[in-house]
Amino acid sequence: MSNKPDLIQADREQDAIRIHLVNKEAFDSWARTLSGGQRAALAAQKFDGSGYQVGIIPDGDDWFAVGGVANPDTLSSWCLGKLAEELPPGTYRLADRDPGPAIFGWQTAQYSFTRYKSDAEESGPRILLSKQVGAIDPALAEARAVNMVCDLVNTPAEDMGPAALEDIAAGLAKKYSAELTVTKGDALEREHPMIHAVGRAAARSHAPRLIELVWGKPESPRLAIVGKGVCFDSGGLDVKSSAGMLLMKKDMGGAAHALALADLIMGSGLPVRLHLLVPAVENAISGNAFRPGDVLRSRKGLTVEIGNTDAEGRLVLGDALAKASEEYPELIIDFATLTGAARVALGPDYPALMTRRDNTAKELLDAGAECDDPPWRMPLPEAYAEWLKSDIADINNSHTNSFAGASVAGLFLDKFVGDQKDGTPIDWAHFDTFAWRPFAKPGRPKGGAAYGLRAAFRMLQRRYGRNGSAPA
Repeated sequence: MSNKPDLIQADREQDAIRIHLVNKEAFDSWARTLSGGQRAALAAQKFDGSGYQVGIIPDGDDWFAVGGVANPDTLSSWCLGKLAEELPPGTYRLADRDPGPAIFGWQTAQYSFTRYKSDAEESGPRILLSKQVGAIDPALAEARAVNMVCDLVNTPAEDMGPAALEDIAAGLAKKYSAELTVTKGDALEREHPMIHAVGRAAARSHAPRLIELVWGKPESPRLAIVGKGVCFDSGGLDVKSSAGMLLMKKDMGGAAHALALADLIMGSGLPVRLHLLVPAVENAISGNAFRPGDVLRSRKGLTVEIGNTDAEGRLVLGDALAKASEEYPELIIDFATLTGAARVALGPDYPALMTRRDNTAKELLDAGAECDDPPWRMPLPEAYAEWLKSDIADINNSHTNSFAGASVAGLFLDKFVGDQKDGTPIDWAHFDTFAWRPFAKPGRPKGGAAYGLRAAFRMLQRRYGRNGSAPA
């Protein structure tokens, strides 16, 4: 899995192979500094400085590397990703600058998921040196968090069911001396009836539960992180097609994001009172599965008519968001692989972001732009809330037209996020994320993927990192 060594190390002038960076515009003038044989070697490799190209240049009895980038003076998280993937194992340094933000992508580029490969062969590590010693550990922590999401999402549902998510949360609780609470069985049915209803058809080994972790000083600002943990989604009695089910091991991607973000928060010692909530279920089919037309009670007291059993993620999140709201947190952030509509609108690379407050959206958008993890804001238009009306209950979980599916799902969740004691709405941000990369990109392998994780963490660092208090 992702048990890689730290691939970024402090540059203490140890032996290393040089990497030169050049773009297409400057390639010809740079190439004139090389010998004729070196230019011929690059020509044989068809290297012309285009983005993500990798070249090997002989240098006497030794060699050095060259990489094509968009701008050698302004590096992104991903610009060294192809080099990290394709260069031979060894230790490297950039020839005339520090790698800066690219140290993150250097680590994630070398991720591989080999848990089920009996003949997996991995080459030795490619290590990159950096003189910005203070930036190394934070970048490695973020890379490990992203790789954690990839590991959890890539693992098949049989080995990543509700009990497995509980084990991961228990490991975090032990690591950081946090308090872990797991509600299941009769207590779950009483206290979180929608979570229970969605998960009750699963086998006993995959029984539903609400996993909660609490960490931090009680007097610190309260922060709730919620992650959708639908470990497999058959669609329930509104059964998905076989093609629609094929990737449904990733439907716990929201939980993976939430667990990884909690790890980052606790590992960095962020001065918050963290409340992590993961409603963990399998949406299965059996004789006791919840049905279209059923009316479910919710923790908040609202009754919900089931228009579609395949709109189950919002049900389990509804109970978890209601529970999170009872502690009056300053901020709630949830992650969920919630709607296909968000993917139709934005594709796989951009998580849909919905917030109650404009300033919270701006904080997250700015943080995402800074760290190459950009979300895209979508609206929560109250005019569409009427599409969730029910003739027999307080609300329906699915609207019957095909419009604005991501926003309507967000409006459903908004009904379960509460208010502060003074009646003002709790600050809340919702990420509708795909958690899967259908095509590999440099630094970003195909498969399970984290979208919005780094944006959320950077935003929380800015908001709480210095004085532990939220802005007005």
